[in-house]
Amino acid sequence: MRMRRIRENKVLRQMTKETSLEISDFIYPLFVVEGEGIKKEIPSMPDCYHFSLDKLEDEINEIVDLGIKAVILFGIPNKKDDHGSEAYAEDGIIQKAVRKIKEINKDLLVITDVCMCEYTDHGHCGILDHEGHVLNDETVSYIAKIALSHAKAGADIIAPSDMMDFRIKAIRKILDENNFKNIPIMAYSAKYASNFYGPFRDAADSAPSFGDRKSYQMDYHNSNEAMREIDLDLEEDADFIIVKPALSFLDIIQRTKDNFNTNIVAYNVSGEYSMVKNAIKMGLVNEEIIYEILISIKRAGAKLIITYHAKEMAKKLRGEK
Repeated sequence: MRMRRIRENKVLRQMTKETSLEISDFIYPLFVVEGEGIKKEIPSMPDCYHFSLDKLEDEINEIVDLGIKAVILFGIPNKKDDHGSEAYAEDGIIQKAVRKIKEINKDLLVITDVCMCEYTDHGHCGILDHEGHVLNDETVSYIAKIALSHAKAGADIIAPSDMMDFRIKAIRKILDENNFKNIPIMAYSAKYASNFYGPFRDAADSAPSFGDRKSYQMDYHNSNEAMREIDLDLEEDADFIIVKPALSFLDIIQRTKDNFNTNIVAYNVSGEYSMVKNAIKMGLVNEEIIYEILISIKRAGAKLIITYHAKEMAKKLRGEK
C-alpha cells in the first residue's frame, strides 16, 4: 500500500485528519490584581497582562467574542500572611473578580484556581509547621474553606492545585454540605514539580521564599505515581483531571486517557508559552508551531487545554489575522 496516496491531496488530508482543535477546547488564564486602571503586560509572558477589576470588561468581551467558553482565574492580593487569609476572604481578589465577570457576562464559564501560594507570605501552598514543612491535613481544611468562598462568589468550577492528599474529598464534602452539589471539581491530580513554572511565579508573585515544592508536587521521574494520584482523586469524586505541565508530559496525558474514563485537561504552562513566543520573536520558528503543539496535546488525549495561546489560536481558527 502506498501511504502517500491520501497525503498527496490537500482536501483528502483535511478530510482524514484524526485530531482537530476547536475554540471550545481552550481555557484562558487571567491574572487579576487589586487597584484601579491596571492593564500591565507581564514582562516574562508576552501578550499576557495583569488586570484590575475595572479593566476586565474589554478583556472579557473580547474573550467571549472570540468564542472562548471558559477562563481560569489567578489572583494577586495586596496583603499576605502565614495563613493566606486573603484567599478565603469574602472581599478577596478572586471573589471580587468572579462577581465582576459574572456581571459582565453570566454565561462565560469561570474556573477558580484554589491554592495558597499567592496568598502566603512564605510562598508555599499550605500551612507550615515550626520547621517549615507543609502540614497536609491542616492545609486541607483551609483549601476547603477557600473552595467554598469561591463557590459562594459564583465560580462555576473549583480547581484545587495545591497537591495535598485528600483535598478533593474535603472540597466535595464542604460544597455538598453548603448546597453546591452541582459545582464540579477540576483537580490538578498530576501536577509535577517542574522547571516550566518560572514565568507564572513571576506573574503571580508566588515563588516560595525558601526551599521548593518537591515534597508535595510530583517527581517528574515518575509516571506510575501519576496514575495512583489520578485514581485517588477520581475515587474522591473529581470531575476533571488536570495534567500539568503538558509538553514534557504528553506520555502522562496518554496514559491517563488509556487508563481512565474521565475528562482530561492539559495545562500548557507559562514556561512552554514563553519559550515558544520568544523563539518566534527571534525567528527560530514560525507561528505555526503553536498550532502543532496544541494538536500534540489533543492527540495525546486531552479534551481541554488551559493555554495562554487561547486568544491568538481562536483568531487563527476563525481565519482572522
